[in-house]
This record gives sequence, C-alpha cells and structure tokens, in this order.
Amino acid sequence: MRWLGGLLTGLALIAPVLAAATTPVGKAPRADPRAISELPTFVQRVQLGVVGLRVHAAEESPSAATLGSQRFVSGVIFDRRGFAVTVSYALLDAVSIEARTRDDRTVPARLVGIDFESGLGIVQLQGDGPWPTVSLGQSRDAAPGAFTGTVGVDEDGNLVWVSSALQAIRPFAAYWEYMLDRAFVVAPASPAWGGSAVVDAGGNVIAIASLRLGQHPHVNLAIPVEKFVPVKDELIAMGRIVSRPPRPWLGLYTVEGHGGVVVDGFSPVGPARNAGLQKGDRIVGVNGVPVTAQAEFYEQLWRGRAGDVVALSIVRADAVRVIPVPSIDRRQLFRTTGR
Repeated sequence: MRWLGGLLTGLALIAPVLAAATTPVGKAPRADPRAISELPTFVQRVQLGVVGLRVHAAEESPSAATLGSQRFVSGVIFDRRGFAVTVSYALLDAVSIEARTRDDRTVPARLVGIDFESGLGIVQLQGDGPWPTVSLGQSRDAAPGAFTGTVGVDEDGNLVWVSSALQAIRPFAAYWEYMLDRAFVVAPASPAWGGSAVVDAGGNVIAIASLRLGQHPHVNLAIPVEKFVPVKDELIAMGRIVSRPPRPWLGLYTVEGHGGVVVDGFSPVGPARNAGLQKGDRIVGVNGVPVTAQAEFYEQLWRGRAGDVVALSIVRADAVRVIPVPSIDRRQLFRTTGR
C-alpha cells in the first residue's frame, strides 16, 4: 500500500500545476459592471468629501437684506474631524446649518469662522467621525490652460460636476469691497458653483468656486486654496484670523468709470450710507492719495485699520470735495462664528 500513498501524494503536488496549465491565458476575471463607476476619476476622488449646506440666517440679521435668510451652497470636507470649507457669504449671520452627506444623511453643522479677506469660511459637521476628506492640492502650481473639474451638490442632493479648464489667473476686484490679487477663472461654469470643489486632473482640490461671472456662456471665479491653507488652523482654533488686523470697511459699492471709482450704492448697514456720499460721486483720492481704479482704491483704503476715519476725495458737479467716512470692523456687525 506504500506505493498507493506515494501516488496520491504525487497527484496532490502536481494537481495545481495541471489546473494552471488548463486555465485560458490572457482572460482576466471580468468585473461586475454594476461595480464600475461611470464618474470620471477626478469626481470619484472628491465626491465623498463634498456636502450640501443649507444655511439659515435670522430674518432681521444685517446680511439678510442682500443675501436672504435661506441659503444653499456646497462645502468641502478637508479634515477628518468634520471641518469643511465653503464661501463666506453663505455663512454670514448663520444661526443654523444643516449638512447633507453623499450617503444621504442629514446632520447639523456649526459655524466655525469666516475670513473676509479670502472670502472663505469653515463649518464643522456634528456627529460621529472620522469624516471622509478631500486632498488639498498646490494651487500655486496651476497654470492657464490646465484641466480642471468642478464638483458640487445641488439643492436636491444630486452630485453636479463639470469638466473644464483654467481659463485665466488674474486679480479680481468686486464692487462690495473685496479683492483677490490672484483668482482663478474657470470655464465652462458649473450650475452649482458656490462652495464647489475645483480640482486638478488628479482630483486634488486647488480652489473653491465662489461666483458666476459674465454673460452666457458664464465662467466661474474660484478662490485658490493658497488663500486658505496658511490660515485654516488659526480659523479653526480662534474663529477668526488674529494674526493680521481687520481691514477698515465702509459698506460702499463702487464701479470703475470716468477716470475714477464711481459710487454705485451702499450697504444698508454700512457707515458710508450716512456719511454724505451720493450715488454717482466719483472717488479720486483716499486720504490724500490719488486713485483712478478700483484696485488702487482698495489698496489705499486697506492701508489703515478698522475704526479709522477715511477721507474720500470725490468729484460731484465738477467740484472736488473731501468727505470723511468712519470705518468699522465687519465682525462687530455680522455674526461670523458660532461661539
């Protein structure tokens, strides 16, 4: 019987070899089609970290007059503790925030802080973590013509994504006392732009979409993450940026024209509305320094500190006059943290 035991042992040793030799070559196991995502890779990389944010501000709050009390934007989770970045204008005066995740959960979130200079703010999702996060990329490496994707959420909780390109990198000045020295212009625009993630080809977030600009076909203005990464930990810890003094704010709406900066309106809660300025006044100087463009106006205005009285030289009816305008720190007026 020894020969029978040896034969069985030998067959056991060569059986795997025989089985491998009879397996067809070059035919890998086929994946279940239901398990293959139809989403582009850049969307797959960030989708779990993108949430919808429904923000409620009090009806009587300062920002409700211009932004309304009910707002919706996307947010991007960058920290496993549930911290997410979005556009600051959606968070002003927030009294409650509700986040909707990609697994269709609705969880409360709290306002952490707002950075007026960058135009970005942070909320924190409440509940058990760790939360899925995105990868923050290097926005300084971006160049015009590069591929981008914009990934956000609509009010129904659907994922909205657009394949696009970085059309331009340029300064951006807006009428509401806001300016970026380096902003991204992305085209085509996303229908869900506010707070959406702008990613590079590898799915790394390089900017946060903020505005829709121009006429159809629109473009998106996006805030590079280089404006956010250096201050995010300070914003989380303090609810504000304490390492730089707050800029003076007048609550003045301006446009460029006629060789200067023209007053186009006033914030309903800003100090400029009661200072004696009129719509159509042409601002030609700030504290004795001539200005001919909006960027120059902001540069001179922000040389001071919040609380300074700003002397505006204006032209009205072909006469030049100087009007003093008291400035304030906006954080004394708007609710900017949940503390």
